[in-house]
Amino acid sequence: MPVGLDVIALHRYFAQHLPGYNGGLNARLIAGGKSNLTYRLSDGLHDWVLRRPPLGPLTPSAHDMVREFRVMDALQDTPVPVPGTRLLCRDEQVLGVPFLVVDFVEGRTLRSHDDLAALSPVDQAALGDELADRLAALHRVDPIAAGLSDFGRPAGYLGRQLRRWSDQWSRVKTRESADFDALAARLADTLPAESGATIVHGDYRIDNVLVAPDEPRIAALVDWELSTLGDPLADLAMTLVYWEPLTEPVLGVPHVRGGPNALPSPDAFVERYAAGRDLPDLAPYLALAALKLAVIAEGIHSRYLAGSTVGEGFATAGEAVEPLLAYGLERLAPVAKAVR
Repeated sequence: MPVGLDVIALHRYFAQHLPGYNGGLNARLIAGGKSNLTYRLSDGLHDWVLRRPPLGPLTPSAHDMVREFRVMDALQDTPVPVPGTRLLCRDEQVLGVPFLVVDFVEGRTLRSHDDLAALSPVDQAALGDELADRLAALHRVDPIAAGLSDFGRPAGYLGRQLRRWSDQWSRVKTRESADFDALAARLADTLPAESGATIVHGDYRIDNVLVAPDEPRIAALVDWELSTLGDPLADLAMTLVYWEPLTEPVLGVPHVRGGPNALPSPDAFVERYAAGRDLPDLAPYLALAALKLAVIAEGIHSRYLAGSTVGEGFATAGEAVEPLLAYGLERLAPVAKAVR
């Protein structure tokens, strides 16, 4: 039986709640992922994916299955490719935690530079462009039309993000960090007003998409646990920080841009995303994204030290924390000089 999954209890639940369920449930843990646990399920006729929170203590508002299911359900008939939604179980008596079930989407996950190297330079470039295009498409979806008008509170989003992730740091930290304190303090003084309000993914990066098996096309965007309504430039900035090879320790594999590749540079990615629009200075957004990712890395590191991680690739996450904080401080250095 896979760790974190009671297949017998799940079989009973599916028999009552999942239309077309054929019985004879099989399940296996899907490799990868540093937060929610992800499993592939099959009854011999259908294939699904189940996601549940990680083992061990959970930080408030993180690993929200209801949020993740709701946004994918709302995006079914939009230009944003997401898996078909099947079940949301809030009853913790089944698995001990809420969980969701969606259709299995056939596709490749490009986690490492070795995975990327299987694509031709032309296909790499095309995929990089589509990553930017799909993020822009997500930010063009009307939240009201999608039924997500109450999905978040866009006003004051950036300030709340800073407070939320600072609080998360206090809960998961395994060390004291003067750089964290300095970055949080500088961000409190330099955060801009929101540039707008859209649906944001919150963790948009190349290994959170499924690439079609036989072409450089995104078959589905996945891992929506941090989605909300907020500033789209914060979403873009998170993608750009992940685009930097310095995030390799938190990803736990050789970075896709850590060797020869034809993916767009950060500047080219922004240009493709903007599609001719003038964007404001991204420095404070990048600094906030670096702080957020540093906290995520520290949380992974904390769970790893506690023995609460499942799978491989967790041992180096803590090494990313200080470089990310330094990256954030570097982004704000010109801003600090400008306000003197």
